[in-house]
Amino acid sequence: MPISRYRDAGIPSGGLTTSIVAVVTDVVRGGRPIVGYGFASVGRFAQGGLIRERFAPRLLGAPDLMNPEGTNLDPFRAWSVMMAGEKPGGHGERCVAVGTVDMAVWDAAAKIADLPLHRFLAERAGGPPLAADTVAVYAGGGYYYPADDVSRLSDELRWFLDHGYTRAKIKIGGAALEQDLRRVEAAAKLIPTSGLAVDAMNAYDARGSREAATALAPHRLWWFEDICDPLDLETHAAVAASYPHPIAAGEALFSRAEARLLDRYGGLRRDRDILLFDPVHCYGIPGYLDIIRCLEERGWPRRAFWPHGGHLFALHLAAALGLGGAEVNPLSFGPFGGLPDGDAPVEGRTAPPQVAGIGFELKPDLSRLFATLLV
Repeated sequence: MPISRYRDAGIPSGGLTTSIVAVVTDVVRGGRPIVGYGFASVGRFAQGGLIRERFAPRLLGAPDLMNPEGTNLDPFRAWSVMMAGEKPGGHGERCVAVGTVDMAVWDAAAKIADLPLHRFLAERAGGPPLAADTVAVYAGGGYYYPADDVSRLSDELRWFLDHGYTRAKIKIGGAALEQDLRRVEAAAKLIPTSGLAVDAMNAYDARGSREAATALAPHRLWWFEDICDPLDLETHAAVAASYPHPIAAGEALFSRAEARLLDRYGGLRRDRDILLFDPVHCYGIPGYLDIIRCLEERGWPRRAFWPHGGHLFALHLAAALGLGGAEVNPLSFGPFGGLPDGDAPVEGRTAPPQVAGIGFELKPDLSRLFATLLV
């Protein structure tokens, strides 16, 4: 499916796509089978080929995907079936395909259990109990506009504030540094910089990273995200050594091994920096849990994790696992991003849907889109 970075889908958005999937179970309630839905999050391209050729056939061919009690799907068992025979490495495309199907399996299993995903996952993950009924959130967006960029960015941020968001993230790195600083200064007139993050989308080389960090430091931003190539750990560490304010990283890394490398060589500081791994792009919930456990063992607190994605799945995970918070994309990547229709944060916090599963059915446009898979 095509997806857009903008509320106005007519603005060119780089041809981005995502995959949508449905997992139809043989559990029938109200005369209909229970169905789990998933999609490939945002920011990478669709993985339909891998899903159709490798991962869906493995699930469909499995003799048994049930939990030991015989009462439900076992998402961890389903994940192991999908990954059977896969070699280490090769994360950049395969991980998204697995994570897409994994989301739908968890949605189906939570629906069978008649629990919201965050409560179902909290019981299954073996971690701490739910820390709070609500989750801290920020509004993701702030992409460049082809005309009247700063003015339209300001309008977008006013919309966020009017709809209950107290923190936001905007993009830099795609224009001259002087233009990016104008964006930051315009945003800072509306949102205190303690709640304003910038995302360079891995755009800077070594020199550009240093120049941007020096220019941004006086603004004391909430965080500076995805500074350089995600595997240029030398540049990343050099920026961290000189930039005193929080840095956010991890969105474009997909495995436990890559997370360990980031922690060991990327210069991150456990007392202030932010980890933005995308649960879908990290092989789904089992892969994401593996990263959390690995980094917890290395001294990271769970409050450092703010899952990327901007959708309801990430919100459930933040609630279930006691993470720092979650991104919400209220105006971009529709109909996948944002909260259920009519919901809005209260003072920058919100609760995940309380219906069984993820709650995609509370977003009518998205529910209709998923329903096309069943025709």
